[in-house]
Amino acid sequence: MLNFDDHLQILIDSALKEDIGSGDHSTLSSISADAKGKAFLLIKQAGILAGVSVAEKIFLWKEPSVTFVSFKKDGETMSAGEKAFEVNAHVHTILQCERLVLNCMQRMSGIATLTKQYTDKLKGYKTKILDTRKTTPNFRLLEKEAVRIGGGVNNRFGLYDMIMLKDNHIDYCGGIEKAITKAFDYTQSENKNLKIEIETRNISDVKKVVAIGKVDRIMLDNFTPAQIKEALKIIDGKYETEASGGINLENLIAYAETGVDYISIGSLIHQAKSLDLSLKADIGS
Repeated sequence: MLNFDDHLQILIDSALKEDIGSGDHSTLSSISADAKGKAFLLIKQAGILAGVSVAEKIFLWKEPSVTFVSFKKDGETMSAGEKAFEVNAHVHTILQCERLVLNCMQRMSGIATLTKQYTDKLKGYKTKILDTRKTTPNFRLLEKEAVRIGGGVNNRFGLYDMIMLKDNHIDYCGGIEKAITKAFDYTQSENKNLKIEIETRNISDVKKVVAIGKVDRIMLDNFTPAQIKEALKIIDGKYETEASGGINLENLIAYAETGVDYISIGSLIHQAKSLDLSLKADIGS
């Protein structure tokens, strides 16, 4: 299985090929190939900064000899007018990497900022915020990294690193008991060290899961806080618990007060707004 840096290299290589294609003709036509320069990342909107380390890797991927100096770190609060980093490199490198760096950092900073709003609200509670697979295709790596930077917890990365039996799995399989039994038997026969999570849609489902066992986490989908409290009494701490569905900043505390272990929120990623950042040429030095 590829690690973070390996995944990131694939993402960077693919993204630069997509953008540059047969050549950056704007730069090729106007800038000498041996010209060198300096640029800095200008912050234009307040929030939580994310993607500085990614930006450095993008520049280094294109030109290993670049000089990259960061003034702020991932996860720090940022304000308009501040500089996040500066980079010294061939001008071709700066211009060809500019948009990829900005696209990554603007998106990541927006996600980190929204996630921080959620995690700050949960201070003092045991409940942790989880992300989901509701991500942009081929950009999940950095969206989930932004959630982590904002203080959230990464749930499964894909379909391969955890068994999550949701409503459609259960319905196609023929019921909760069959789905759990088949999934558990699969992990044993295939020698797969995978956690099993099962989605429940009502208290009756919760009782069925507790009766059969063989899972690690129970998802309480679209439960009200009162229903979650009832479910937690039935579960009695035997399994991890996750609340999901319709949870937002306005009702977050009501769910955290139930004592549920995790709250999964897809909107951390798909509803986050990119923040305003700009890469500026520094021609004064």
